[in-house]
Amino acid sequence: MAVVGEKAPEFSLVSQSGETVLLADFKGKKNVILYFYPKDMTPGCTTEACDFRDHYESFASLDAVILGVSTDPKEKHQTFVDKYDLPFSLLVDEDHAVADKYGVWILKKNFGKEYMGMDRSTFAIDKEGKIAGEWRSVKVKGHVEETLQFVKDNLN
Repeated sequence: MAVVGEKAPEFSLVSQSGETVLLADFKGKKNVILYFYPKDMTPGCTTEACDFRDHYESFASLDAVILGVSTDPKEKHQTFVDKYDLPFSLLVDEDHAVADKYGVWILKKNFGKEYMGMDRSTFAIDKEGKIAGEWRSVKVKGHVEETLQFVKDNLN
Protein backbone atom coordinates (compact mmCIF):
# COMPACT_ATOMS: atom_id res chain seq x y z
CA MET A 1 0.00 0.00 0.00
CA ALA A 2 1.15 3.52 -0.75
CA VAL A 3 2.23 5.45 2.36
CA VAL A 4 3.12 9.13 2.76
CA GLY A 5 6.88 9.61 3.03
CA GLU A 6 7.71 6.36 1.25
CA LYS A 7 8.63 5.69 -2.37
CA ALA A 8 5.56 5.64 -4.59
CA PRO A 9 4.86 2.24 -6.15
CA GLU A 10 6.23 2.17 -9.70
CA PHE A 11 3.95 1.55 -12.64
CA SER A 12 3.89 1.26 -16.38
CA LEU A 13 0.43 1.80 -17.88
CA VAL A 14 -0.98 2.59 -21.31
CA SER A 15 -2.72 5.93 -21.84
CA GLN A 16 -5.83 6.66 -23.89
CA SER A 17 -3.57 7.36 -26.87
CA GLY A 18 -1.72 4.04 -26.57
CA GLU A 19 1.44 5.64 -25.16
CA THR A 20 3.18 3.76 -22.33
CA VAL A 21 3.51 5.97 -19.24
CA LEU A 22 5.96 5.09 -16.47
CA LEU A 23 6.06 6.84 -13.11
CA ALA A 24 9.86 6.77 -13.41
CA ASP A 25 9.60 9.08 -16.45
CA PHE A 26 8.71 11.98 -14.14
CA LYS A 27 11.31 11.47 -11.39
CA GLY A 28 13.43 14.57 -10.95
CA LYS A 29 11.42 16.51 -13.52
CA LYS A 30 7.86 16.92 -12.36
CA ASN A 31 5.57 16.42 -9.43
CA VAL A 32 2.81 13.92 -10.17
CA ILE A 33 -0.82 14.14 -9.15
CA LEU A 34 -2.05 10.57 -9.56
CA TYR A 35 -5.78 10.24 -9.14
CA PHE A 36 -7.74 7.00 -9.16
CA TYR A 37 -11.40 7.12 -10.08
CA PRO A 38 -14.13 4.48 -10.56
CA LYS A 39 -15.47 4.91 -14.09
CA ASP A 40 -15.38 7.17 -17.15
CA MET A 41 -18.54 9.11 -18.02
CA THR A 42 -20.19 8.82 -14.60
CA PRO A 43 -21.37 12.00 -12.85
CA GLY A 44 -18.79 12.13 -10.03
CA CYS A 45 -15.90 11.06 -12.23
CA THR A 46 -16.84 13.57 -14.92
CA THR A 47 -17.02 16.39 -12.36
CA GLU A 48 -13.63 15.42 -10.93
CA ALA A 49 -11.99 15.17 -14.37
CA CYS A 50 -13.44 18.52 -15.43
CA ASP A 51 -12.26 20.13 -12.17
CA PHE A 52 -8.73 18.87 -12.87
CA ARG A 53 -9.10 20.16 -16.46
CA ASP A 54 -10.21 23.58 -15.26
CA HIS A 55 -7.20 23.83 -12.91
CA TYR A 56 -4.74 22.19 -15.31
CA GLU A 57 -2.75 25.37 -16.04
CA SER A 58 -2.38 26.13 -12.33
CA PHE A 59 -0.96 22.65 -11.71
CA ALA A 60 1.31 22.92 -14.76
CA SER A 61 2.67 26.27 -13.57
CA LEU A 62 3.76 24.47 -10.38
CA ASP A 63 5.59 21.75 -12.35
CA ALA A 64 2.87 19.20 -11.61
CA VAL A 65 1.52 16.67 -14.09
CA ILE A 66 -1.94 15.14 -13.66
CA LEU A 67 -2.59 11.47 -14.41
CA GLY A 68 -5.97 9.79 -14.01
CA VAL A 69 -6.28 6.02 -13.53
CA SER A 70 -9.28 3.70 -13.83
CA THR A 71 -10.00 0.17 -15.00
CA ASP A 72 -11.71 1.41 -18.17
CA PRO A 73 -10.15 0.42 -21.53
CA LYS A 74 -8.17 2.96 -23.57
CA GLU A 75 -10.95 3.42 -26.12
CA LYS A 76 -13.35 4.52 -23.39
CA HIS A 77 -10.66 6.81 -21.94
CA GLN A 78 -10.16 8.37 -25.39
CA THR A 79 -13.90 9.03 -25.71
CA PHE A 80 -13.89 10.62 -22.22
CA VAL A 81 -10.86 12.80 -23.08
CA ASP A 82 -12.40 13.89 -26.38
CA LYS A 83 -15.86 14.61 -24.98
CA TYR A 84 -14.60 16.77 -22.09
CA ASP A 85 -11.43 18.15 -23.70
CA LEU A 86 -9.20 16.76 -20.96
CA PRO A 87 -5.59 18.02 -21.32
CA PHE A 88 -4.01 15.19 -19.31
CA SER A 89 -3.55 11.45 -19.73
CA LEU A 90 -5.94 8.80 -18.47
CA LEU A 91 -4.21 5.51 -17.77
CA VAL A 92 -5.59 2.00 -18.23
CA ASP A 93 -5.42 -0.33 -15.20
CA GLU A 94 -7.87 -3.00 -16.40
CA ASP A 95 -6.51 -5.68 -14.10
CA HIS A 96 -6.34 -3.17 -11.20
CA ALA A 97 -2.71 -4.16 -10.50
CA VAL A 98 -1.62 -0.55 -9.91
CA ALA A 99 -4.75 0.19 -7.87
CA ASP A 100 -3.80 -2.81 -5.71
CA LYS A 101 -0.27 -1.42 -5.21
CA TYR A 102 -1.70 1.88 -4.04
CA GLY A 103 -4.31 0.22 -1.83
CA VAL A 104 -7.29 1.71 -3.65
CA TRP A 105 -8.88 -1.50 -5.03
CA ILE A 106 -11.20 -2.20 -2.12
CA LEU A 107 -14.33 -4.00 -1.00
CA LYS A 108 -17.27 -1.68 -1.52
CA LYS A 109 -20.88 -1.91 -0.42
CA ASN A 110 -23.86 -0.45 -2.23
CA PHE A 111 -27.52 -1.21 -1.57
CA GLY A 112 -26.59 -4.32 0.40
CA LYS A 113 -24.30 -5.73 -2.29
CA GLU A 114 -20.57 -6.19 -1.83
CA TYR A 115 -18.11 -5.94 -4.70
CA MET A 116 -14.51 -4.95 -5.41
CA GLY A 117 -14.04 -1.51 -6.89
CA MET A 118 -11.93 1.62 -7.09
CA ASP A 119 -11.78 3.89 -4.05
CA ARG A 120 -11.65 7.45 -5.40
CA SER A 121 -8.21 8.52 -4.19
CA THR A 122 -5.44 10.96 -5.09
CA PHE A 123 -1.71 10.89 -4.42
CA ALA A 124 0.79 13.73 -4.70
CA ILE A 125 4.20 12.34 -5.66
CA ASP A 126 7.24 14.58 -5.35
CA LYS A 127 10.18 14.90 -7.75
CA GLU A 128 12.12 12.22 -5.83
CA GLY A 129 9.29 9.74 -6.38
CA LYS A 130 8.03 9.78 -2.80
CA ILE A 131 4.42 10.15 -1.76
CA ALA A 132 4.06 13.63 -0.30
CA GLY A 133 0.28 13.64 0.15
CA GLU A 134 -2.70 11.33 -0.10
CA TRP A 135 -6.45 11.67 -0.12
CA ARG A 136 -8.55 8.50 0.15
CA SER A 137 -12.30 8.02 -0.24
CA VAL A 138 -12.42 11.45 -1.84
CA LYS A 139 -15.55 13.54 -2.03
CA VAL A 140 -15.40 15.37 -5.36
CA LYS A 141 -16.59 18.82 -4.30
CA GLY A 142 -13.58 20.97 -3.45
CA HIS A 143 -11.07 18.14 -3.81
CA VAL A 144 -9.11 19.52 -6.77
CA GLU A 145 -8.78 22.92 -5.09
CA GLU A 146 -7.51 21.22 -1.92
CA THR A 147 -4.99 19.23 -3.95
CA LEU A 148 -3.81 22.35 -5.78
CA GLN A 149 -3.31 24.17 -2.46
CA PHE A 150 -1.28 21.21 -1.20
CA VAL A 151 0.95 21.41 -4.27
CA LYS A 152 1.42 25.16 -3.74
CA ASP A 153 2.31 24.64 -0.09
CA ASN A 154 4.41 21.48 -0.27
CA LEU A 155 5.81 20.37 -3.59
CA ASN A 156 7.88 23.29 -4.85
